[in-house]
Parts: sequence; structure tokens; C-alpha cells
Amino acid sequence: MAGEKIRNQKALKEMIKKDGNNICADCRAPDPDWASHTLGTFICLNCSGIHRNIPEISKVKSTVMDHWDDSQVEFMDQHGNQKVNAKYEAFIPVYYYRPTFQDCQVLREQWVRSKYERKEFVAERDNKSEFNGIKEGYLWKRGRDNGQFLSRRFVLSEQNGTLMYYAKHDAKEPKAVIKVENLNASFQPAKIGNPNGLQITYVKDNKTRNIFLYHENGKEIVEWFNALREAQYNYLKVAFPCAPNTEILPKLTRSFIKEGYMEKTGPRQTEGFKKRWFTMDHRRLMYFKDPLDAFAKGEVFIGSKDHGYNVILGLPPGTQGNFSWQFGITIVTPERNFLFTCETDSDQAEWYSAFNKVVKQTMTPQDCAQQAYFKHKP
Repeated sequence: MAGEKIRNQKALKEMIKKDGNNICADCRAPDPDWASHTLGTFICLNCSGIHRNIPEISKVKSTVMDHWDDSQVEFMDQHGNQKVNAKYEAFIPVYYYRPTFQDCQVLREQWVRSKYERKEFVAERDNKSEFNGIKEGYLWKRGRDNGQFLSRRFVLSEQNGTLMYYAKHDAKEPKAVIKVENLNASFQPAKIGNPNGLQITYVKDNKTRNIFLYHENGKEIVEWFNALREAQYNYLKVAFPCAPNTEILPKLTRSFIKEGYMEKTGPRQTEGFKKRWFTMDHRRLMYFKDPLDAFAKGEVFIGSKDHGYNVILGLPPGTQGNFSWQFGITIVTPERNFLFTCETDSDQAEWYSAFNKVVKQTMTPQDCAQQAYFKHKP
């Protein structure tokens, strides 16, 4: 018995070293040490918890701690991640978001359920669209002023390239019309305080607006998310017919580069430092009094080094103003320097790394147009 256990654990260990098996079959986390012995895939600990919720399809074991019999080990050897994913991921729409281990629970759970429970990608769909040109439904939206979540009707139209929402269920005119090419969607469960929380951000008249949403059903909110991606993808394919998917897909929904609290001072750099919530979205550094504010109190454009932008650890010597956090960062722009302080040295290192990556990137023509707006912003 002991000999069988040692032999089988060794065999599993060797299987995990093979290409494809050395990352989680579902979220691509490195070095998976769990497996679905009914599907034949090697998965990480977090995904194993999701698989436990679909026991009629997937039964999981630790490859290290649990007992494996010979038939189960043989089944794993005959399958493996590449072979199983070739079946269950055969027809994934090009716009569909495939979550990683860095994504939130609702994205990862609905991805696993889509693959194995609903088998959405096993066969090519007759209707390949997430919403067949139009999607309509009710989502809980946070009020801009009172902070209350109220049910609002949303309509996504591919033909018009718009996302609209209505203040009342029977309203004939929408409260807002958002062009899909101007919006971003990112899951923000911690910020919104709901596991299915979704943040819609869009730019209108060069001013950023945040909308915070959720739906009680995880499947429904992820379908909205992918429908938005599909609408954006189809718009971009029409707008840029010669552009390959390698250029188009990165332009779909994106996660923010970094978010968190820092302290900042004003343009004279003699005012007291105030704690603000910051969001780094592409080249826009926005700051808010509260993470759930609808509008930013201010925005800073961060260009590239060859356009006169830079980021420096620390504050200039002799910096005035009362700041309670000691770990400073200076962002240099052609117009002025922006001074920030972080609570810890690890926060400082993370923000510095995020800013440094931005200033090292070459600016696109769209970036240059945005820079010009910031320079002449009233």
C-alpha cells in the first residue's frame, strides 16, 4: 500500500512537469498541486475549490496529500491539460475574456462553469454572439450623490455602438448614452463591496466618469462583461478593418495599472499633503477623495521619457507641507513636478514600478493627442 502511494505520487509529480500540466488548466497559475481525476486536468488550489462546487462533473484530489489508485493515475496520464483543454476550449470567441489566477473569484468561477458545466466552448455555436446585437437587463447601479444602489435598466446596442441606462424602468429617454469605444469595464469586488461588482469607466469631453454596478447572479454580470467586449471588438474591426487581432484585443476592457491611497500636495508644493485614492489607467493618473466617487478631483497625464516625463524616488530637498507618510515619489512633467507620499516602502516600490513602466512606453498618436489636451486644459 505504501509502495503504491509513493509510486503514484512520483508518477503524478513527473506528469506535472510536462508542458501544459505545469500550469493550472483553468487559470494558468504555476505549479498546480491539485487535479480533477474525473476530467484529467491539473489545477491550482483556488480552482480546485471551484471544481468542488460542481461535483457531478469534477472530483478533485491533492497530488501530494491524497491517496491515488493506479486507475486514477493512468487516467491522468491518458489525458492531461493540453488534451482536455483542446476539447473544452475548442471554440472560444476571440473577444471572450479568459481569466488568470490574478483575476477575481466571479470571473474564474464562471470561466470554470462555462467550460465544464455549461460546455459553452466544446462545439461551434450557431449564434456566435454573446448578445446577438442587443442586450437588455437590470443591474444595480450606485447613485452618484447618495451612494445607494438602485435597479436600473441597461441596454447595450451593437448597431448603435452604445451602452445606455435609464433612471426609471418606464423611462423613454436614457439617463446616459455611452459610446462603447470610450468605455472600460473592470471587476472591482473589494472596492464596490460586492463579489460581482463591476466598474464602468468612460471619458466624455475628456472628463472621466465612473459607474459602479453589480448583479446578484455571477453568470449574468460576466455575460454583461463579455457582451461589452464583443461590442468593442466588432466596433474596432469595422473602424480598423486591416488591424490584426493582436492589435485589437489589447484595446478591449483592461484592468487598471494600479490603485490605492497616496498623499499629494498642491501646485505650489507648500500646501499640506492630503490623502487621496489614486487610479492609474493607461496614462491617466486620477485622484479621488473616495474610491467610489463618480468623478475624479483631478487628473495627471504621464507621458514618456522622450517627451520630458520621469519618475523619481523621494521628494525634492526642502519640500514643505505636513506629510504623515514618509515614502515619497516625484513625477516630473514638462509643466511641473507632482509630489506624492506613500504609507510604506512596499507601496512606494509598487507605485514607482507602475509609473516607471508607463514613462518607458513609447507614446502613440492617441497619447500625443491626449497630452495636447492636458496642456491646454482650462
